[in-house]
Amino acid sequence: MNITYARIRQRARQIVDRYPSPDFYKDYSLADELSRQYLETNPSTENLQSFVAEHLEDNVGHGIEHALKVAIDAGTLMIIESRLVGRSENFIKRRVVIVQCAGLLHDIQRKHEDHAVKGAAYAKQVLRVFPFKSDEVDDICRAIRNHEAFKKSENTDTPEGALVSDCLYDADKFRWGPDNFTDTVWAMVSFSNMPIARFMDLYPGGMKKLTKIKNTFRTITGKKYGPQFIDIGLAVGKELFDVIQKEFADLL
Repeated sequence: MNITYARIRQRARQIVDRYPSPDFYKDYSLADELSRQYLETNPSTENLQSFVAEHLEDNVGHGIEHALKVAIDAGTLMIIESRLVGRSENFIKRRVVIVQCAGLLHDIQRKHEDHAVKGAAYAKQVLRVFPFKSDEVDDICRAIRNHEAFKKSENTDTPEGALVSDCLYDADKFRWGPDNFTDTVWAMVSFSNMPIARFMDLYPGGMKKLTKIKNTFRTITGKKYGPQFIDIGLAVGKELFDVIQKEFADLL
């Protein structure tokens, strides 16, 4: 990353630090902790983490840190949503592992065109050596195929499969909040070596895209908490835009 973007990223992180963490993490801290435990102790998620860490590379701001955050939040959403409909804890534990595997693999082909479709096909091959049933693999791969915003989703055969897709989608779109300005944007512009003036030209369009994502959350919990993630991101983005214009005016 060049020194200019490093300085802007530092200012962005200072702005983000002034905002409170989204309510999702406070209201569901126990479910979040349980999701983390499953991720760290289940043999399948442990092995898959190692695989992803080796093969995911940086993937333009969607590397292993992003994959882990998505996996954890997707697991938390699975716990919450499954409990809402009275599922057993044994059932929930298994489905958490399923959605976490989808979270770990969802951007495995991020640098390729149609990365969700190609990622789903890639994941199916990877999961052949894991102890999953065929319908579980199908749920993981369909969720990966369905995780992109503003694209038509492929129908799922069961409510359980649909929930995997919806939890993965919402967890991935939570990252469009403050994470967007602490990490993702800077990795993307650094990878593309984009001039700062061009970055600022594209900035308003990016903010409009953030606004549109607010209405796309899919789970009950995502619809309730997701917009706050985006609102925080929008507030940070607006403030940062002004900071760049004032503090980095000589580069525009």
